[in-house]
Amino acid sequence: MSDTTRRHIGLGFGPTAAAMLQRLRQAGLLAVVRGPEEEASAPWLARHWGSADAVVAVGACGLVTRLIAPLIGDKQSDPAVLVVDPRGRFVVPLLGGHGAGGDRLAEEIAALVGGQAVLTGAGAGLGRLPLDAFGQAWGWRLGTGDWRELMVEAAGGRRPFLRQEGGSTLWQELEANVSGDDDGSQDESSQQGRAALVIGPRSGAGCRWHPPSLWLGIGCERDTSLPVLERLVAEGLEQQGLAREAVAGLGSIDRKGDEPALLALAAQHGWPLRLYDAATLAAVAVPHPSEAVAREMGTPSVAEAAALQAAGEAGRPLTELAGTDQDGTAPRLLVEKRIGRAASGERGAATLAVALADRQWAPQRGSLHLVGSGPGPIDLLSGDARRALASTTVWVGYGLYLDLLEPLRRPDQLRREGRLTEERARCAEALDLARQGLDVALISSGDSGIYGMAGLALELWLQLPVLDRPAFTVHPGLSALQLAAARAGAPLMHDFCTISLSDRLTPWEVIERRLKGAASGDFVVALYNPRSLGRPWQLGRAIELLGEGRPASTPVLLARQLGRAEEALSLHTLGTLPEDQVDMLTLVLVGNSSTRVQDGRMVTPRGYPGAALA
Repeated sequence: MSDTTRRHIGLGFGPTAAAMLQRLRQAGLLAVVRGPEEEASAPWLARHWGSADAVVAVGACGLVTRLIAPLIGDKQSDPAVLVVDPRGRFVVPLLGGHGAGGDRLAEEIAALVGGQAVLTGAGAGLGRLPLDAFGQAWGWRLGTGDWRELMVEAAGGRRPFLRQEGGSTLWQELEANVSGDDDGSQDESSQQGRAALVIGPRSGAGCRWHPPSLWLGIGCERDTSLPVLERLVAEGLEQQGLAREAVAGLGSIDRKGDEPALLALAAQHGWPLRLYDAATLAAVAVPHPSEAVAREMGTPSVAEAAALQAAGEAGRPLTELAGTDQDGTAPRLLVEKRIGRAASGERGAATLAVALADRQWAPQRGSLHLVGSGPGPIDLLSGDARRALASTTVWVGYGLYLDLLEPLRRPDQLRREGRLTEERARCAEALDLARQGLDVALISSGDSGIYGMAGLALELWLQLPVLDRPAFTVHPGLSALQLAAARAGAPLMHDFCTISLSDRLTPWEVIERRLKGAASGDFVVALYNPRSLGRPWQLGRAIELLGEGRPASTPVLLARQLGRAEEALSLHTLGTLPEDQVDMLTLVLVGNSSTRVQDGRMVTPRGYPGAALA
């Protein structure tokens, strides 16, 4: 969901289009919308066409087709064009479904408005990955090749020859994977002329996807001209057959952090710049150390050491966060130190080295979305949560929570399950994938921000260096407390609180103090994790403490398996609560001193007796 870096424009036709455009704009899916007072549709669209990544039109397909016909150029430069009917029932990508991201945007819009994406491409119809577009979802950049030939062969059911030389291989686990039985070990000449799909850092024959795995180490004299750096990088990559699209970022010594040409090079290509002090670089073993550089900079190498250090950091998984001992493969130099000097009219000189990381790295392309599955029913998910799920490449979560959302998962989205008690490992895996440039959904039950994964994920995210942080968004969901209250009537009309009785992460002494505070404050109290086989006594103690501040006749709701087929609700009182009917799948909602049950409904008045109602 990288809407902040993409320019989507919208226009509508007819009196009912404005509401839909406004909804899409409020959701951040449209950056510019044609207003009713602006110029006519045709000249307005022509003016924005060249700078737009996507055009979203609310109206009829025929009208939009005629409108865009004079503007269509080629697949490489045209924006995606989508048509949405005013009621949001259907979203149709007319143009740029693959390369321009139209199909994926259609899925997002459909999820947000509760409609259906109508994808008409051959790959979509067969449930296959679009070979000329799928790599974007995995953080890769499109390279050269005869993509038309490859797509024609794939549409005809002919599997392409695949060779993967780098980047994440998780995509091969997708149901929509089209690689078939090829494992990359067969020689291309044995493939009987099939078009080749190559995934890796090198340029060459065939159609290419380039994962971000190359790190450029650069050293330069003060005030070196930008063309010197540009020429040095271009020649260094080209001579070794390396693709510019595979560059993950730059590395250099911190003394060059204000070098104008280096900063300009990074900004021009969108390459993050990692800076290291001399001591860090001096500790890196390099093939070409220099005594002269050591005297001047305090380290015998800048370019080679910075390239290796950056690639090593990028290739290191979040082992310290996940609590595992796995290590990545050491990086290696593909281009050893080379020197570039100023031409006529230029200044300075520079050195370049290129290292290959064991893993791809592009957190600036990735994002982590914290999504709550709610109590269970999919129809209780918000449009915002549905859109987040539709836009992500990988879903990470405990299997039971993923099962609740499984009907929404597409064949091109990967499911990664973790164990119930391994929350830290799931957070680390999700963050690690997002750092590699993927859009990832980390799924909790209920609301992710209420006893969910959001807090732990944010803590781990904050431990990362700023350059390593992908975009981070928490999407509000529906908690068990809200659904229980809705089922019971209106018990939350006055101040309330939630308390978890699990002492796995919180000392029981702290939990007791909170229970006493809730009792003395006469709060309506929702008890989460109320009773397990290992701690059956704590619920009784909680009821005892809450009973000190309210009568034994206070209503109590037991809500078990909310939102699921086994859902059961029962009303009791503090004095008659059947503790043996309570387990970890039950929410216990205890009223305050003014809560009552009438005609089977639990209600807490908005004010206390004698108080003026607002």
